Amino acid sequence: MPFLGQDWRSPGWSWIKTEDGWKRCESCSQELGRESDQCNISHNIVLSSEDEEIFNDEEQEYASKKRKKDHFRNDTNAQSFYREKWIYVHKESTKERHGYCTLGEAFNRLDFSSAIQDIRRFNYVVKLLQLIAKSQLTSLSGVAQKNYFNILDKIVQKVLDDHHNPRLIKDLLQDLSSTLCILIRGQGKSELVGNINIWICRLETILTWQEQLQNLQMTKQVDSRPTLSDLPLHMLNNILYRFSDGWDIVTLGQVTPTLYMLSEDRQLWKRLCQYHFPEKQFCRHLILSEKGHIEWKSMYFALKKYHPTKEQYGDTLHFCRHCSILFWKDSGHPCTAADPDSCFTPVSPQHFIDLFKF
Repeated sequence: MPFLGQDWRSPGWSWIKTEDGWKRCESCSQELGRESDQCNISHNIVLSSEDEEIFNDEEQEYASKKRKKDHFRNDTNAQSFYREKWIYVHKESTKERHGYCTLGEAFNRLDFSSAIQDIRRFNYVVKLLQLIAKSQLTSLSGVAQKNYFNILDKIVQKVLDDHHNPRLIKDLLQDLSSTLCILIRGQGKSELVGNINIWICRLETILTWQEQLQNLQMTKQVDSRPTLSDLPLHMLNNILYRFSDGWDIVTLGQVTPTLYMLSEDRQLWKRLCQYHFPEKQFCRHLILSEKGHIEWKSMYFALKKYHPTKEQYGDTLHFCRHCSILFWKDSGHPCTAADPDSCFTPVSPQHFIDLFKF
């Protein structure tokens, strides 16, 4: 029989063949319902008063159990949708799957709103939003725009509350505001999705966030617990050597004179340059002092302008090559491979964006 349902993907109506021709089962079920109602009426006439009470109690108990079962099924289905923090990445339609995975859907399924609360994932999410602000803002759909700015709002409020990583958010908002200013001015040349007035309101919101972060005052904690100043010099020096970002070293050096002295160590900046850049790039940006010594600190920031630094994150998204699924490593996913660990590949923020370029 042809598919006669309202949705062509539905299995259609059920039909039954009779002597008079094909009939829909729905009408048959209605006739059966009428017959059952008649049977119930005749059955109630036969029942006595005591039997009627027993029958009604059993009927109420059955209806109550059915309602609880349906309620449990609805709750389970709703929870399973949000509990699965992974997404199948497919770029074309097939017989089994219609459409393709979008960036907005990935924001929902991978639960970036909760990821920013994890200190290991915070830098990863911020870097991802920054790359989108620089290059992919015009390709965001309406849903992706909404999710993007909702996550950004939660990040800003988190920084305003706990005062952690304000420099990262300032850089993100600066890149985002610069991109929006260029796109809004050249409205006829670019392809911003959505009403231009909505983007102007978003730009005003970003400027308000920047002002709030600029006026952010770090509160000094007054208690008897030990601080960085109480640690011995070799421990402070060990902490500085574990930093992979030069701006973090500069910022920490502004806390106390002792930390400033340690943050100006030439060997510290030499190790940092050797970690991020190959030695063949040193000759192109060699900076010498008046005494003929290499200024490793100045070289680091000069090299950073022209060459990308190594990215280091506490936790990243992973991609399963066997299942084509993107997921957080802690959450996992239902992998069918014999050796799942051999199929996992860490996904950098740039690689994440490339997965959703169509």
